Amino acid sequence: MNSPPALIRAQFDSLCGDDQFALFVSMRAEMEKMRAEIQSLRDQVAKNSRNSGKPPSSDGFTKPRPKSLRAKGKRKSGGQPGHVGKTLERVATPDHVVRHPLVSCPICASGLTDSPSYGIETRQVFDLPPMKFEVTEHQAAVKFCRGCAVRVKGAFPLAVTQPTQYGSRVKSLAVYLSNYQFLPLARLRELFSDLYGHAPSESWIVSASKEMVDEIAPSLEAIREQLVASPVLHSDETGLRVEGRLNWLHSAGTERLTFYAVHPKRGWDAMHETGILPRFQGRAVHDAFASYFKFDQCSHALCNAHHLRELKFVEDEYEQAWASEMTYLLLEIKDEVGASPPELASLPQERLAHYERRYDTLLQRGFDANPPPTESLPETRGRKKQSPPKNLLDRLSKRRGETLVFMRDFRVPFDNNLAERDVRMMKVKQKISGTFRTRAGAETFCAIRTYISTARKQGQRVLNAIHDAFLANPFIPAAHGAE
Repeated sequence: MNSPPALIRAQFDSLCGDDQFALFVSMRAEMEKMRAEIQSLRDQVAKNSRNSGKPPSSDGFTKPRPKSLRAKGKRKSGGQPGHVGKTLERVATPDHVVRHPLVSCPICASGLTDSPSYGIETRQVFDLPPMKFEVTEHQAAVKFCRGCAVRVKGAFPLAVTQPTQYGSRVKSLAVYLSNYQFLPLARLRELFSDLYGHAPSESWIVSASKEMVDEIAPSLEAIREQLVASPVLHSDETGLRVEGRLNWLHSAGTERLTFYAVHPKRGWDAMHETGILPRFQGRAVHDAFASYFKFDQCSHALCNAHHLRELKFVEDEYEQAWASEMTYLLLEIKDEVGASPPELASLPQERLAHYERRYDTLLQRGFDANPPPTESLPETRGRKKQSPPKNLLDRLSKRRGETLVFMRDFRVPFDNNLAERDVRMMKVKQKISGTFRTRAGAETFCAIRTYISTARKQGQRVLNAIHDAFLANPFIPAAHGAE
């Protein structure tokens, strides 16, 4: 099957005519096509969340047994020796004190009124106070001004605009439960009714979220600008349904910042309109999605967690030894980087050269096991489809520098797990809601989650950060090193 077409034709010329040769060529092409389709279907069936980029939710009821790609540690699970535990600490000044007098002996019933006291044993119970709304009535005086000959009244606070209304703390809790804890609007109303005896309308909850977006505009702008100035940026994208159609959630983040945007497209157009990557000049960490590489004003780094999963697939389904050895090599480099002294910014030059030689050797072994497709037969068109091992080898070879940059620059992580963690909770939101009914609702949610995620990363209490925004004092993230 691997003989060149010219040799095949020469053999047929000695045995058969043109018609028979044409029939053979047609049958051979059809067999090649069927073989490729069968292998492609086998690959699709074999892929799951452990050996590919598929999400765990796609595994269905045939989920593989959980098996981490991490090497087994030497320590037992649970608290380690020397670990300082935490418990409910006593307070010096309790809110309430309940005394329990001792007037008779609980054993013999003798009176103890005149007996001396040897002290008091105390126990503290932490509980919630009764939950109810506090109603504050604002009264503005109305008087007649003789100078103007009209009635005038005192000024209400700017936030007090209606005869009856909910206050900023109710708004903060509603936004928190809707956008951070993902409670659907109907269940959120039920919770308010059960806890407080009041159930704000769904439209009021939506309006509170919109109001918050206006209040946090300065924070969102600061987050965007600090991300652009970051030395390393993590990016990812994932599907998000809006108005019943597939859209894409785009994320950009660091250890201290997160930014979300929703767009109908996944690729370069969406990334460009988001406005962060076009101005970013540091190192962008991402998967191998081709649109990222169109931003050539910055450098790039590839997620090796994706590579480990793909290598696992090649090892399991194609039984090629180079894949398991490449996995071992990448993890070995990762361990050495993690064990390096904190003052180093890169592995020593001799170690870099050592690992690069081993990397190149394994690539060559992989290419030897996966030669390029043979020349297409007559009457076949298009580029020959490559196998998954060959595609992976091409990427590891072409993007060699982006794959191994983590050992040259310790600021660059081994993987893109930070971005995957940032988008994970958005998938939880979609599981609960199914779809965003309006584009404006999706954009509002992304803006609030940008603010909340950044506040959480910088050690802020989320509910307090939301309340501060409603008081026109939103949390503004501190630039790295400016605390």
